[in-house]
Amino acid sequence: MKAQEFMVRQVYKVKETDTVRTFIERCIQFRISGMPVVNERNEIVAYLSDGDIMRYIGKHEDLIVDSFFQINVFVGDNEEFEERTRRLLNLNVMDIAKKKVITVPWDEDIERIATILGKKQIKKVPVERNRVLVGIISRGDVIRHTFKTLL
Repeated sequence: MKAQEFMVRQVYKVKETDTVRTFIERCIQFRISGMPVVNERNEIVAYLSDGDIMRYIGKHEDLIVDSFFQINVFVGDNEEFEERTRRLLNLNVMDIAKKKVITVPWDEDIERIATILGKKQIKKVPVERNRVLVGIISRGDVIRHTFKTLL
């Protein structure tokens, strides 16, 4: 079975010019946890997930790096949690999105897609054709289409 046969064609996405507020509003509205970031040609330029949001709003402790020649201190957050979350809303999605995106071509085999989702430990993979976003496949999609005839 090929990706085009079972991918979800209605892909929720954000544009590279959108704010994190737009992303979070869509996640809440559509009950999803991540989505591709696209440019004006609908090409995938990044991926933003709930994990990226958690890393941003979570507390960042001071980090002390002790090397032979010097000690470096990287100061963590001085802001309160609420301040960080408010500031996050107005950031551009590209400020925190992952730029290295794992994608699959629209004619990829389901077995290969299962391998990618498992080994890379990701929840979803965008599907592209000629560099343009055409669908998305989740772990659940692979499981449903793999086992529906066996059960």
